[in-house]
Amino acid sequence: MIDYVRWPEEFSRYYRQRGYWLDQPLTRGFDEQVRTRPEAIALICGERQYSYADLERLANNLAARLSAQGLGQGDTALVQLPNVAEFYLVFFALLKIGVAPVNALFSHRRLELSSYAQQIQPRLVIASRRHELFEDDVFLAELAKLSPNLSLALLLGEPEADRSLDHWLASPLGRLSRGRPSPPDEVAFFQLSGGSTGTPKLIPRTHNDYDYSIRASAEICGLTPRTRFLCALPAAHNFPLSSPGALGVFHAGGCVVMAPNPEPLTCFLLIERHAVDMVALVPPAVALWLRAAPGRQQALRSLRLLQVGGASFSEAHARQVPAVLGCAVQQVFGMAEGLVNYTRLDDDDERIFTTQGRPICPDDEIRVVDDQGREVPDGTAGLLATRGPYTFRGYYRSPDHNARVFDADGFYYTGDLVQRSADGYLRVVGRVKDQINRGGEKIAAEEIENLLLLHPDVSHAALVAINDPLMGEKSCAFIVAKQALRPSALRQHLLTLGVAEFKLPDRFRFVDALPLTPVGKIDKCRLRDRAEPTSF
Repeated sequence: MIDYVRWPEEFSRYYRQRGYWLDQPLTRGFDEQVRTRPEAIALICGERQYSYADLERLANNLAARLSAQGLGQGDTALVQLPNVAEFYLVFFALLKIGVAPVNALFSHRRLELSSYAQQIQPRLVIASRRHELFEDDVFLAELAKLSPNLSLALLLGEPEADRSLDHWLASPLGRLSRGRPSPPDEVAFFQLSGGSTGTPKLIPRTHNDYDYSIRASAEICGLTPRTRFLCALPAAHNFPLSSPGALGVFHAGGCVVMAPNPEPLTCFLLIERHAVDMVALVPPAVALWLRAAPGRQQALRSLRLLQVGGASFSEAHARQVPAVLGCAVQQVFGMAEGLVNYTRLDDDDERIFTTQGRPICPDDEIRVVDDQGREVPDGTAGLLATRGPYTFRGYYRSPDHNARVFDADGFYYTGDLVQRSADGYLRVVGRVKDQINRGGEKIAAEEIENLLLLHPDVSHAALVAINDPLMGEKSCAFIVAKQALRPSALRQHLLTLGVAEFKLPDRFRFVDALPLTPVGKIDKCRLRDRAEPTSF
């Protein structure tokens, strides 16, 4: 089996006793729908529609063929597919035979894919000929050098049948008899760290812990067999996969509608055509939807819930959603490492618009601490540390990094700066690495960003540190404005809101758009590179 950092036995025993861990494969919810509602539509991708029975049949075809090639428990796979039905077919097929995949984002390139291959040493690669790295076989040869275990590559859109993912999915090979899922407390697959710097680290997720997160999320979000969920963010990302995401929809017996990306007009057409009632977006995409929606509300009439996650969501934009998009908003603050927080569907407006929710589970243990590790009073900003039944216990083969982000009690330090209310709701005020130290005064970047977004002429804002020989660091605000603005107007805006003068941005740069990471977060590394004083 795949080596990973396990939960201590006393915690594993307790999580089972509490009913969080069911000791069932991660396909459990999907399998139940196949058994009870096989003809219900599970997935829509362009002009293609798949029932639960269709997905089961096609996934079994692929699983049987892979098993016949000797692939099974303990093996790993590197998978990179766009937002298409085949993503889920491959995922379920690999789970059925115990092969643990890394699902790379389609925007990942040579650096990321090579790193993943070096880390997991895959026996299998599944990719798309649409991706620039797989237009020919050159990069496959590079991967084979990095991973001598690599024995099979399947490609979506490949004309040769022996390497065609399309062919392997469509062609039966008898009943799946040899392959079995890995044990429930073993690694089902690897998630990618959502960090904004460097190559993402790998997060081992077990059947037990991930299945609990999906079940609980589906319940909190009110999913039913009538749910129609638009997958507009990258399908491999943790948010649209499990919070509650596509896997939550399959668990509830609903239908997933695939979108190639979050572009508003494309998504509006899909929502209208398929009566979509739920979508998950990151804040920059919400801003685009808010701008595009006026005059198109009829297309959005079926939409009942917009989930927003991936980064903290400004109160100004949150308050616009019901009026402009005509649906409720739910804030989601989670991480691929585990912990997920939701505002609840029956929360009052104040909680929904100003917090990022509270944890899924009563046994999600939360600590908010200062830089000395001492717990701070409710309402005071501090570092977030957590442990629980679906929060991992260590990055894959990263002992040095694990020693820095876990304490002796197994609490994971997320890098987020949060404030906790007396009733357990969290408000994200920044990231540790986004904290600007201006002559000894600390500035949480997201606090200033959210206040800048309250200005009616500001669409997007990002605050980054710039080196300063006197103060150590100063701040630079990158602004996407709806019309011409002067820095003095924004400084006055912040002063009017009561901001301390030391928190005022030292510099402003007005740009047409903010660069994004592959998972839709603002790419502050690129902004810092552009914020050098010589560039002003």
